[in-house]
Amino acid sequence: MAKILIYNNQNNRMETYYKGEEEAMPYNNGTLKIKEFRGSSKSNLLWTDRRTMQSWNNFRTLYGRPIYVGFAFKRCWEGGHGLQSQHYAGVAFDVAQNLDENGRNYMRVLAKNSGYWRYVEPASLTPRWVHFDNRWIASGYPLTQSGSRGIYVLIAQDALNTLGQQTGGLDGVFGSRTRQAVINFQGNNGLSQDGKIGPITWNSLMSQVVGKGASNTTILE
Repeated sequence: MAKILIYNNQNNRMETYYKGEEEAMPYNNGTLKIKEFRGSSKSNLLWTDRRTMQSWNNFRTLYGRPIYVGFAFKRCWEGGHGLQSQHYAGVAFDVAQNLDENGRNYMRVLAKNSGYWRYVEPASLTPRWVHFDNRWIASGYPLTQSGSRGIYVLIAQDALNTLGQQTGGLDGVFGSRTRQAVINFQGNNGLSQDGKIGPITWNSLMSQVVGKGASNTTILE
């Protein structure tokens, strides 16, 4: 049984669901199972946002046939992707590993022209699969601070807890305890202690946690 946290973009709220491996993801039309979204992640705690699930629904309908998912969700301390990968946010998919070059090219062009995804990686970067995602900004992670909610807050909380700066939970809400954890991390790393996670703090945080593995302070569920 997996615990799935969904950021609902329509009402700015975090939602929690419990689903079996063969069940569909929340807000999904039945074409993406929990085990497919999990991919190679070993975590029973997963997250994404409602917009991404709706984009999947629309694109899957447009494509008109099953889509093989090789990689989707990962937690940052599991690694396997770049330092600010959208896979850690739960909004990225690496798909179509089962298709030939023509099949992948067709899907890639369809994804780009559909308007359902904010980024589709060119074939020169992913020649053996198709990558598309629903990143919030053009590159990297957005500014995350007091009052922020959503998937990037979850990444920050996951990273901070794994590095020993406890946020009081993994809830996707940037409250006072998360802010204090950020201040403590910044102080320990010679950064300006403004309690906000901008580009410099994101870089420091992710460079220390990606691929580190779970620690005794990581929140696993």
